[in-house]
Amino acid sequence: MQTTIPQALAEAVRRDPTTPLLTWYDDATGDRTELSGATLDNWVSKTANMLIDGLGLGVGDSIAVVLPPHWQTAAIVLGAAAAGVAADLGDEPQPVDALFTSPALADRAMAWATGDRLITGLLPLAMPLRELPPGFVDYVTEVRNYGDHFRGAPIADDDRALAGPVEMSHLAVLRTATVRAAELGFGAGDRVLIDTRAYPDPADWLFTPLAVGASVILCANLDPAKTTARAESEKATVLLT
Repeated sequence: MQTTIPQALAEAVRRDPTTPLLTWYDDATGDRTELSGATLDNWVSKTANMLIDGLGLGVGDSIAVVLPPHWQTAAIVLGAAAAGVAADLGDEPQPVDALFTSPALADRAMAWATGDRLITGLLPLAMPLRELPPGFVDYVTEVRNYGDHFRGAPIADDDRALAGPVEMSHLAVLRTATVRAAELGFGAGDRVLIDTRAYPDPADWLFTPLAVGASVILCANLDPAKTTARAESEKATVLLT
């Protein structure tokens, strides 16, 4: 078993960099985005470089990620883990060094960050927002300015991965995720279709598949009439709906 979140991602990329690791659907917009291990790792590296070189963050700092399940949310959370920055994933985070959120929460979110505030519309094709709320920077525009490879200092298994009311180390996150995978009934090599309405917690849709070597078909606003055909076309082996 890997002992840090970056190690778990690196193992997924090493195992097969070209096949889908996270496939995103939103049945409300028709959006479909497929990320191989290498592509997701590229976004994670850019995010980690942005956190360190752009925002000046590092081990001991924390960010809030107040976003719904989405492939960009995965890139931000995993980027923070790579940079050694703890992520507060709660709905009402304590003030942190930087904040990532959506336009719907921009007004409330002003009180959640003492430093930088980044926003994303979670739009198809990673499109930027046309208008930005005052005091915010567009994540998808900003992150593209940073390098595709990340060579930060190694993360220790007892470094903080999660901040907030329940802090957890990298090792604790992965151990908890391994137990959760057994509860949900999937493991290495499975391709798991997940309804985000039923399983909105990143512990279920992000950390748990990563910890055990599974890939994910993450579905927002899932249309029940499309589930069977999608599971067949995406070669899902486990359905969590």
